[in-house]
Amino acid sequence: MTDSAPETGPDELQCSAKGCRADAVWALRWNNPKIHTPDRRKIWLACDEHRESLSAFLGRRDFLRDVVPVADRNLPEG
Repeated sequence: MTDSAPETGPDELQCSAKGCRADAVWALRWNNPKIHTPDRRKIWLACDEHRESLSAFLGRRDFLRDVVPVADRNLPEG
């Protein structure tokens, strides 16, 4: 019998911070206006611990559009 890693399904969303394996709680929706159309949204996921640092990183570049609970990440803005 061989050991295998457990499969990661769509319900197992992890924080996007480097090296973090915590469950995502927040979705940081952003775009780079130099390369993305205004309606395009990329998503970084964040745990509570990394929400502020990831938001600040995107905010300094004027990329951050909004932050929503991870369950609402695919809902329209507004």
